[in-house]
Amino acid sequence: MSEPRVNLAADTELPGPSSGFVQSLARGLSVIRVFDGDNPVLTLSDIARGTGLSRATSRRFLMTLIELGYVRSDGKTFALTAKVLELGFSYLSGLTLPEIAQPHLEDLSHAIGQSTSAAILDGSDIVYIVRVRTHRIMSVGINLGTRLPAYATSMGRVLLAGLSEAELSDYLHEVKLQALTERTVVSESALIAELDHVREQGWVVVDQELEQGLRSIAAPIRDAAGTVVAAVNVSTAASSGTSDSVREAYLAPLLATAARIESDLATSLRTH
Repeated sequence: MSEPRVNLAADTELPGPSSGFVQSLARGLSVIRVFDGDNPVLTLSDIARGTGLSRATSRRFLMTLIELGYVRSDGKTFALTAKVLELGFSYLSGLTLPEIAQPHLEDLSHAIGQSTSAAILDGSDIVYIVRVRTHRIMSVGINLGTRLPAYATSMGRVLLAGLSEAELSDYLHEVKLQALTERTVVSESALIAELDHVREQGWVVVDQELEQGLRSIAAPIRDAAGTVVAAVNVSTAASSGTSDSVREAYLAPLLATAARIESDLATSLRTH
């Protein structure tokens, strides 16, 4: 068995009692944290070594965690139970969609060096609910609450593709398709064909239809029932490559990020 990697005693200088720091709670949590994917089952010696606690202290915390249902033991080894997931569920249950999506989009932005966003559909517009900007590539500043026409944006295309036939018909009846650039799709039949394609492949690249020089790729966020509730995207300067290069560079990490957001969203909803 490999040794646990975490040694809180070595890595963390604990604050003194006057700070309000509860050392016994920190030690109890260190026992939970010493378990990981490489070390799902540990002996008492493993746990003492991984936490920097004595065997006697480690045993006391383990007995408490067993009593509370967070740890199980066969008498020689110890392992976490599924009940520890409740600790994460309690956190996620209080989060909104933007709060869930924000850290994932920040991670994506840092990994690829491009701006990322999330949006929902409101009437004929998308409304930004998360924005992680690396550099400004649009003439208009994008902030939380910014509205843009759905038909000319990548996130809008994803959201429109998720509408029912009746909802899409209502949208097309209300919206006025205008050429924002020479590339903007302004034909209703052409837009419907585009949305059919988006629905089939599950993502879309929109190339300079909203603004010259702007290219973006988007994917849907679905709830547990499979309904599209939001969209996420990566936006980049058109000068940095082609539509194909955008797909090759960003589609896989974007879809992986969308899947993580969906997973956390499903977890949050299950706790209510």
